[in-house]
Amino acid sequence: MRSFRLVIMLVMCFTVFIVGKKSYFYFCDVETPVLALKGINTDQWCAGDVQCFVSCNKSGEISLFLDSQPLVTNFKCSNAVSEQPFTIPTRPLSNGRHELKALFIDSTYHHNKAMAAVPFIVDNTPLQAAFVKSETNNKVFQGRTLHVQFQVNKDIKDARVYAFAQEYECFPESKKSLIYECYVPITCEENPSEYPLIVSASDFVGNQVRLESKCQVVAFPFKKEVLTVSSEKIAQEEKLGIETTQRELLLEKLSRESIREKLWRGAFCAPIEIERISCDFGTIRTTQHKGRYAHKAVDVLNMPRSVVWTPQDGVVVLKERFEDSGNTIVIDHGWGVISMFYHLDSFAKIGVGDKVAKGNPIGTIGKTGWATGYHLHWEMRINNTPVDPMQWTKSAF
Repeated sequence: MRSFRLVIMLVMCFTVFIVGKKSYFYFCDVETPVLALKGINTDQWCAGDVQCFVSCNKSGEISLFLDSQPLVTNFKCSNAVSEQPFTIPTRPLSNGRHELKALFIDSTYHHNKAMAAVPFIVDNTPLQAAFVKSETNNKVFQGRTLHVQFQVNKDIKDARVYAFAQEYECFPESKKSLIYECYVPITCEENPSEYPLIVSASDFVGNQVRLESKCQVVAFPFKKEVLTVSSEKIAQEEKLGIETTQRELLLEKLSRESIREKLWRGAFCAPIEIERISCDFGTIRTTQHKGRYAHKAVDVLNMPRSVVWTPQDGVVVLKERFEDSGNTIVIDHGWGVISMFYHLDSFAKIGVGDKVAKGNPIGTIGKTGWATGYHLHWEMRINNTPVDPMQWTKSAF
């Protein structure tokens, strides 16, 4: 009998303890619940039906609101931390920004609350694209630039051109434009032939579109010349300037780290008032010091020490003296397009990192480096591939 009574007393004590503990938490719990929304992130682009989950670390009721309109009201959640699934049907929603809100109220005396809000973007428009220019316009000389343009029907996340076994990023023609473009450099050595050209674009919800075309590389009759630079001049410049190999390493790095923004608009201008071109782009030059090579720039003439200006907006990324190019300025125009100016007599009051506008002075015509006379070596590169800068001054380009 005593054992039976003892058991009864223990059960009663345990019950009082449990009830008391529950009562204590019910009346005294003021801790803010932890509410979580999963399956959708802030500013995420969405399409179709989006599967989401909501969870909390307490028992209570959950309400969901889409653009302030009830989606689920007072859904009882008795199993703390369990994830409750729900679906956001985005097709009835307009394209653009929306907001999902979750409100949780626990089951304690104080009805502790927690709220979570996630803004998101709906896009249920199919992605479409088309070339701006016809395939017949895709003819380009060796050493020139192929300008690819296509139009899309909405903002896109990414677009790339695949040509000549290379991949090139595309970018808007101007801010908020739906016309995207890409500048593909054609090397002087590219074999004249017909090549496939593919554009691949994707939007923010994962839709993709693919455009296929062809381009024709046409042989160009490059000129030839023999140039003599004295050994004394070369020896003198080697003492004054940094080695050529160092410049090329820097140019490769600068091209790779080029600003991912189009800083220019419209045609480029010539960096001086050109009286004469002394050496055309791509000229096959022979010198005693360098042997036979392609001169992948334009040498232009005007009065000695006359002003040189930037042909387009950009940022100064290199200002230095090298043994072969002498006083050198390099300007980044964005998206891998850079301009280079060699043999300057003096620099303008500019420094690395300075923004320059089309027409701003950058120096004067000189003959520093391996130059046989006063002239400006004007070079352009796209992703570190030299192209004819004169093409970029044409309004039709």
